This record gives sequence, C-alpha cells and structure tokens, in this order.
Amino acid sequence: MRIARAHLPRRVSEEDLAQEIFLKMFTRIDQYQGAVPFTHWVSRIAVTTCIDHLRAQKRRPELRWADLSERETDILDSAITNENEVAPDDALAARELVHKMLERLKPEDRLVIQYLDLEQRSIAEISALTGWSPTLVKVRAFRARRKLQRFYRELTESERT
Repeated sequence: MRIARAHLPRRVSEEDLAQEIFLKMFTRIDQYQGAVPFTHWVSRIAVTTCIDHLRAQKRRPELRWADLSERETDILDSAITNENEVAPDDALAARELVHKMLERLKPEDRLVIQYLDLEQRSIAEISALTGWSPTLVKVRAFRARRKLQRFYRELTESERT
C-alpha cells in the first residue's frame, strides 16, 4: 500500500490499485524463482503497475467535474437537468466546455467531428478534404461521438459522486 500511495495516479483509489497489484502477484507467482527477496519482487510488480497507470492516464487524460470552471459547471448542470436553455451570455463557456471535451479525442476524430458537426460539412466534402473514404469518415464520426458520450457520462458520474 505504501508503494501504491507513493506512485498513485491522482484519480485512482489506492485500494483499487492495491487489488490490481495483488491480482498480478497472484497470477504471476509461478514466475517467482527466489533469486531476489520476495518483498523486492512484489515491490517491482507494484512500481510497474503504478507506472502503467500513470502512462494510461497520460494517454487518456480524464476530465473531471472539478476541472471545469463555475460557468461550465452551470451549463453542464442545466443540460443534465434540462431545466432551461443556456443563456446567450453562457455561450462562450459552453464553447470552452465543448473544446475541452474535444481535446481528449485523437486529432483525426476531432477533425471529423469539427467538419461534420460543428461546420456542418457533408461526408463527401470531408472525404475530399481528408482523402478518406466516405465509409471511413462515417466510422470515425460514429466512434468519436461514442467517445464524447462516454466522456460526458464520466463527467456527470464524477459530479454525482
């Protein structure tokens, strides 16, 4: 637990990380040959597991409710509850929220969402601009939208907890 706390990615609970370390240790116990002390072997598994989590977090950064500004939180809150429409003066904050979520996408996915949904271009136009086939444009758009929905769900779930 001490090693997990020292290398702990901020958004991963230490209990979950410790459980993953013990699971790896249990599944790899046959690899332990006794050449090094058992505690060193377990420590090595713990450190590499923590490093793996840090790398995963760097590859897929997580946007949390606490990372948003107060205006972005209000906009997202009103969208969740459907109480009212977003006021015109909040349009800038809504735009910033959309851009924060788009930044989490891969550049190709972000490009297809920008062209298709934000600029309202046709699939044929996007295909001509990017050199991708129309099918590839549709698949990228579908997958990017799914990722954005997942980001939105993660954001709203982190707000509830």
